[in-house]
Amino acid sequence: MSQPTGNQGTVLIVEDDRNTAALVATYLEREGFSTVVVHDGGEALRAADDCNPVFVILDVMLPNVDGWEICRDLRKSSDVPVLMLTAREEEVDRVAGLAMGADDYVVKPFSPRELVERVKAILRRSRPVSSAAAAILSAAGLELDTEKHRVTRDGKPVSLTTWEYKLLYALMISPGKVLSREELLRQCYQNSEAVIDRVIDVHIGKLRQKIEDDPSRPCFILTVRGHGYCFSDGNPEG
Repeated sequence: MSQPTGNQGTVLIVEDDRNTAALVATYLEREGFSTVVVHDGGEALRAADDCNPVFVILDVMLPNVDGWEICRDLRKSSDVPVLMLTAREEEVDRVAGLAMGADDYVVKPFSPRELVERVKAILRRSRPVSSAAAAILSAAGLELDTEKHRVTRDGKPVSLTTWEYKLLYALMISPGKVLSREELLRQCYQNSEAVIDRVIDVHIGKLRQKIEDDPSRPCFILTVRGHGYCFSDGNPEG
């Protein structure tokens, strides 16, 4: 199903329950989004390539290919925001979904109105930062372009999730300042009461894998034990 007249971009809905998918699509279309709906996990990546969505709503339990695998595959080539739907509410599942690159996690049953507001909030946060700060933040070959919403290392593009980009920006804009997990949650995730603070550690670990020469001895994102993290272009941690 698609509504090409929407001017907010296309949202890909991957949900095998047809009633749930139709309800979510209806609420999104009321807000000016186009929607593309698929009911089979095997079709999700092909649909993402075809419609170039601005957002993906992804059910965890799907026929053929589950939502975890789809999210992992999406993150190999795209930083499109992903919100995962699930009937499970255990903490381990929330951590797993966010660690795989999802930007939010909603447990069924849910309010479609709240879901749409979460989509809109994530999209606002994922757009380029508009401020008086320098357009390009850089240190030792690592560059973050706030206007183009792009990160490079030694001139090569680095693909980051929305979470990873926001974390890196929050740290780079205040080099040397120690930011606690709670502060990073407040800066990067407006609904931080819904996210446990150790998710920050998971995303920091993945961010280090992408920007550090040796993630076990980071030069950029340093751990200040008992306090949080800070950004530095100095020597590796010992």
